[in-house]
Amino acid sequence: MAGHVHLHPADAQGIATLRFSHPGKLNALTVRMWRDLRALLEGLNRLDADEGPRVIVVQGEGGSFVAGADIEEFPDFRFDAETLAHYHEEVVAPALDALLDCERPLVAQIEGACVGGGLEIAACCDIRLCGESSRFGVPIARLGFPMAPHEVEIVARVIGETTLRELLLEARVLNAAEARERGLVTRVVEDAQVAAEARRSAEAMAALSPQALRLSKRALRQFAHRAPLSSRDERAPHYDYASSAEHREGLAAFNERRPARFGSPLPPADKHDDKT
Repeated sequence: MAGHVHLHPADAQGIATLRFSHPGKLNALTVRMWRDLRALLEGLNRLDADEGPRVIVVQGEGGSFVAGADIEEFPDFRFDAETLAHYHEEVVAPALDALLDCERPLVAQIEGACVGGGLEIAACCDIRLCGESSRFGVPIARLGFPMAPHEVEIVARVIGETTLRELLLEARVLNAAEARERGLVTRVVEDAQVAAEARRSAEAMAALSPQALRLSKRALRQFAHRAPLSSRDERAPHYDYASSAEHREGLAAFNERRPARFGSPLPPADKHDDKT
């Protein structure tokens, strides 16, 4: 069965699910799946701030996150420099960039294998939760090829150059505890609790100010790219939220000792496709 990437619309709490499905292959990514991932995220990124989900849980089907790319497809493009470059620069990189550009929080629900392209996708998420038996790595030196430059940049921002050298040059595979120690995952829980923990994390963020989370992600993205805004004029747009309804509501709720109400999280029904 061919692989698919499904976007399940947001529920009543504003939480959507992005699910990788490739039965029998631990959700290994095909070229089509990379392209579908890009299309889905770019569609979400075009929505207005008050449309669509508040939080997105990224998960794999059947107890595995994503076990790299579908190696059976590799002979179709890996043995020619032009087609190989096209794969990494025009297929994989835009999909990862679309994840990085998403201003809605992304929660990676990591179960089982998180390898290769799966590790790259997880590195693009904001919160990474995994089970005790999860494994992380990029052992592609065993297959005779390196990680592409843009993918190195993305993963290194999360785990650092030292750990990435270990994963690439020794083909190390980290267990969950090691991944937590290296900063690759946010929390490790029992395997049976990964989905519940991802849901708790998503619910906590969905109850917060979408505007605040969006602006925080912008600032974090800017920091990750080592591109600080040096002048006050350049930083000025960050403070445009001052007179916003969410800003006023959050402070009013605190002073009135009541839960904040940041608007309805329900997305327009016609804005999402259930799958690609």
